[in-house]
Amino acid sequence: MIDITNPVIEEYIAAYSSEESDLLKKVNRETYAEVLMPRMLSGHYQGRVLSMLSHMIRPKRILEIGTFTGYSALCLAEGLPEGAEMITVDINEELEDRVRAYFTQSEKSSAITYLIGDATKVVAALEGEFDLVFIDADKHNYLTYYNLVFDKVPQGGFILVDNTLWNGKVAIPEVVNKDKDTKNLHEFNEFIAKDIRVDKVILPVRDGITVIRKK
Repeated sequence: MIDITNPVIEEYIAAYSSEESDLLKKVNRETYAEVLMPRMLSGHYQGRVLSMLSHMIRPKRILEIGTFTGYSALCLAEGLPEGAEMITVDINEELEDRVRAYFTQSEKSSAITYLIGDATKVVAALEGEFDLVFIDADKHNYLTYYNLVFDKVPQGGFILVDNTLWNGKVAIPEVVNKDKDTKNLHEFNEFIAKDIRVDKVILPVRDGITVIRKK
């Protein structure tokens, strides 16, 4: 693996960025104490990046694929203007009560719709456009999700994709050839790089976030 973020620098960045809300601190703390695979949570630094991007884009509708314990959804929802909405989709029923409880404590609770189910089916059935989409779910379906949402994103809209650097493993050919998730992510990156319909840039934020703008 390649460390794409220096822990000392990341700690410094977090210290000099906006603070987490009390609710986000609670989600972070309880996820690490009570939930399996807590590293899936976005965390302070990445959460502030997601919030900033959402504030910059000012989306009327957000779609998130992969809710986990709701941290990233709460961060993205911070940028919703009055009357806007967010839909977040996850397949894990075991976390539903926990996540709904967190959402009800948010100032944006009335704007958040939380759906449980197979995202390949749920997203296909959604109507209307989304100005901002965040993909952070099972890696083998990344290209499927991208293709599902592409026509739902208007010209000038954005798709954010998490984990696209995958601990730097996507840059190591011998790992790409041996590890299934790494191969899937590398192939996804290759597809996006060649997609002339979009502008794209990978940000070395935590585990990598690809920012894609539809031309």
